[in-house]
Amino acid sequence: MSFMETVGRLQVDDPAPLYMQLQKVLRDAIVGRIISPEAAIPPERDLAEEFGVSRLTVRKAVDGLVTEGLITRRRGAGTFVAARVEKSFSKLSSFSEDMISRGRVPHSEWLARTIGAVTPEESLSLGLSPGSQVYRFQRLRYADSQTMALEYSTIPAYCLPSIESVGESLYAALDAAGNRPVRALQRLRAVSFSAEQAQILGIRIGDAGLFIERRGFLQDGRAAEFTQSYYRGDAYDVVAELNRA
Repeated sequence: MSFMETVGRLQVDDPAPLYMQLQKVLRDAIVGRIISPEAAIPPERDLAEEFGVSRLTVRKAVDGLVTEGLITRRRGAGTFVAARVEKSFSKLSSFSEDMISRGRVPHSEWLARTIGAVTPEESLSLGLSPGSQVYRFQRLRYADSQTMALEYSTIPAYCLPSIESVGESLYAALDAAGNRPVRALQRLRAVSFSAEQAQILGIRIGDAGLFIERRGFLQDGRAAEFTQSYYRGDAYDVVAELNRA
């Protein structure tokens, strides 16, 4: 079966511009899961031949879907359906656990890890006395080979045996030390990525993102985590289950 037969043909009597027609056909196929996440989209030349349109029309249609975050271009590899990650706010889980539960492979690139005295902002967020020692972890988070987020975590020194105890998962290290958070407060807001952030994530300056700040607490009420994360808006969704009280 050809790609066109899979996603559907253009309508002859549709007065809309051809690029918009093609865009709709592809969008409906992606949203309706007719094309699976991470599936490859045929090259522009092949799409132009199958649908009987120009390559310029195909490029314009695909460009629009890339802007919408439904399709991604990978240099040297081709064009693929974007694989978005949904994060539920009903469960206190780590980035690694979220990715694994969705069949993705989590990976981190260390940007920095340092030891120091708590800053005024950290002191206020963690309820620590001035001069208290904390560990700071800055990481670029991946799902498979796709960059997902920039993560900045501050952990009170009493929660970990050493700064080197953190490997791929911060929560795994906290769990091993018997200091995994049992509850957390989170807030989020929309942001636009700065030039520095965009360069690290491999996206465009000003692209939409999601800022999530988390403060985690131990069973005895002491703070265990202060994390600020910047997630790509084109690859990450937040889902919350609401119930009538």
